[in-house]
Amino acid sequence: MIAVTPEAILRVLSAGPGVTLQDAGRHGYLRFGVTAAGPMDRLAHAAANLAVGNPAGATALEVSVGGVEVTAQSAPLHVAVAGGEFSLSLDGRPLPPAMVLNLDEGAVLRIRAGGRGSWCYLAVAGRFAVPKVLGSHATHTRTGFGGVNGRAVVAGDRLGIEPSGSSAPSPGAIIAPWLDRPIDAVRVVLGPQQDYFADDQISAFLAGPWTVSAKGDRMACFLDGPQLTHARGYNIVSDGIAMGAIQVPGDGRPIVLMADRQSTGGYPKIATVIGPDLGRLAQARPGTTFRFEAVSIEQAVAARRDEAAELARGIVVEPLLRTDFSSEFLLGLNLIDGVVSVEPSG
Repeated sequence: MIAVTPEAILRVLSAGPGVTLQDAGRHGYLRFGVTAAGPMDRLAHAAANLAVGNPAGATALEVSVGGVEVTAQSAPLHVAVAGGEFSLSLDGRPLPPAMVLNLDEGAVLRIRAGGRGSWCYLAVAGRFAVPKVLGSHATHTRTGFGGVNGRAVVAGDRLGIEPSGSSAPSPGAIIAPWLDRPIDAVRVVLGPQQDYFADDQISAFLAGPWTVSAKGDRMACFLDGPQLTHARGYNIVSDGIAMGAIQVPGDGRPIVLMADRQSTGGYPKIATVIGPDLGRLAQARPGTTFRFEAVSIEQAVAARRDEAAELARGIVVEPLLRTDFSSEFLLGLNLIDGVVSVEPSG
């Protein structure tokens, strides 16, 4: 493990839109109109943290498809990246998409959108030295709470890292099969206002198919597909909004409320995405097509327990066995000590 001193800094060289600091979320304040925020993909966020010896809900950098470039300043850092299949490189050398590595002082880690996924997480062994707001570091940009003065991370930010004293695995690839989750069907529990829709509209909702719109952000995922109609109008007395609640406004296009959702809403909620499938939906890029699958509350609870059991088993980090000895890779290595002459001596 690399010792992380109080003077260690993660310096941001460039950042696309939507790169924020997120911990497990700001819970317990919905009644005051303060939403939880937190990671869009809870499992990927936890995997990155666990891989460097942090608690699963510790603060990490949530990276959008716009990407980020960072370097270590004043001291080396032990970091992990997990989430969608983003493109990673260290000083220009490609890396696997889920990785634990030593970030030496001055080395540049670049994270860019890759083959799939919308969010990945950069965790650092230790603690980000930013103040808590209402008990959390989670950034909610609409209210200006948490993170770096309540805003997204930008080029030039210098994020101090405090030591944690915990141990972390040696560098290697993160092995977590549960991070590779297809999105052919997203499980939902119907309600709480499914009675605002006739049976044929419930069937249309479940049959789909639905396509992820380009309009989405951390607040909501907008869906294109069948236009649903309401049997009892589309206005209700505003009530609380859980993450994953699916509102159907007057235009009949479902909206899935996500991490930065509002605390209350006045449109009927036809269903709620179960917790273990929220990350899969969050990772879906615009144009992704899927269907909803109705499950019982008991099945939803069982799925959540299965997810908790996967996390409890921890993260496996395997040393890399390089088989791609391309010229680009070899030129990035220091091979001087291993050079021998094939010419006869004398």
